[in-house]
Amino acid sequence: MEYLKITTNEQLEEAIAVRFEVFVNEQKVPADLERDEYDDSPASCHHFIVKDDGRAIAAGRWKTYEPGVAKLQRIAVLLPYRGTGVGRQLIAFIEEHAKSSGYTAAILGAQCSAEGFYRKLGYTTVSAEPYMDAGIPHVDMRKTL
Repeated sequence: MEYLKITTNEQLEEAIAVRFEVFVNEQKVPADLERDEYDDSPASCHHFIVKDDGRAIAAGRWKTYEPGVAKLQRIAVLLPYRGTGVGRQLIAFIEEHAKSSGYTAAILGAQCSAEGFYRKLGYTTVSAEPYMDAGIPHVDMRKTL
């Protein structure tokens, strides 16, 4: 497995394809909600991809939420790779990049179905109650890096 910071438009498109498979095709998120201004180029925010034998299998990104706080977003792992540790390692890779960039905390909007996964990685739920995002219940979570 290769865990990479995205540096080319080709890698970015591969990451977006993973996200579309997970969020649009599998979870039925409207396609127009999945891609945004942070996907314009590899420099629009910090994008990451995981490859297995050259094939993109997972993706994620982070951007500045507020000074010193990174917001993790669009964490997606293709179905056959879930439960294998890829997601956990991807999160650790993204967190390390944010930490080495001077960030001291991370936040994310977790789908409620993934709240337990993030809790195991050290995140604490900070939402008073779940909210809907793209038709899916979410909670906000936070972790000190």
